[in-house]
Amino acid sequence: MDLLLAVKIIIMGIVEGLTEFLPISSTGHLILTGSLLNFTGETQKVFEIVIQAGAIFAVCWEYRAKIASVLSGLGSDPKARKFTLNLLIAFFPAAILGLLFSKHIKAVLFAPVPVALAFIVGGLIILWVERNQKGADTHDDSHARIQTVDDMTPLDALKIGVAQAFALIPGTSRSGATIIGGMLFGLSRKAATEFSFFLAIPTLLGATVYSLYKARNELSMADLPMFSLGTVAAFISAFFCVRWLLRYISSHNFNVFAWYRIAFGIMILITAYTGMIQWVD
Repeated sequence: MDLLLAVKIIIMGIVEGLTEFLPISSTGHLILTGSLLNFTGETQKVFEIVIQAGAIFAVCWEYRAKIASVLSGLGSDPKARKFTLNLLIAFFPAAILGLLFSKHIKAVLFAPVPVALAFIVGGLIILWVERNQKGADTHDDSHARIQTVDDMTPLDALKIGVAQAFALIPGTSRSGATIIGGMLFGLSRKAATEFSFFLAIPTLLGATVYSLYKARNELSMADLPMFSLGTVAAFISAFFCVRWLLRYISSHNFNVFAWYRIAFGIMILITAYTGMIQWVD
């Protein structure tokens, strides 16, 4: 592996880790970053999905006590079984639709301009939800129907699962869809954010395993250093991002991410239209 390739891999890993759990679309940022770095191709597309494992490991480490408690209580604790059932219910809508339509979505929408449009639309939705959220100015979540992830019902989980399915559109943001969707359905910011973290574990793990299986004939052991370096970079950046986000939402809303999405999307459209940046599809 030459130095330039290693730098590109580290940058991609850092971008994945920093954007996976923020409502700004990790897939969209990876597509755009890969385009700017000329880091494109079939192997690179698999790489972008596989390094999500680093983000999964970061969440697992941050919530290791909760995960251990759930796993140890599956046989005897109703609360642990309920939590696990909710995760499975929320996981299936995106998993089923992804299996059915992922090929068509990648063929049509995995390009800078569609991603830019999704950035803008997603930003407007965040602003709308925050504007209609009670206590948005004071960040008071006491009005929320659901204060913790353990208070969720299977119907709440299904609603968030349907919201997550919209993230199959690149640029939408999986975390944005689940967090903002959760708030819209009555979860507090903290509960919606934490459930989004937990839901990432089966969702991203499933996507990683499925992508590796589909590309098994195209990959080789020579790709292992690239995948490993990217995963480590993603883990480190995601670890710090998760901790920062939990502190941030205790005293802020998500409007700053909405304006970032809108500004970034407009910038992409302008540079693509004027030819200032030659985005590589």
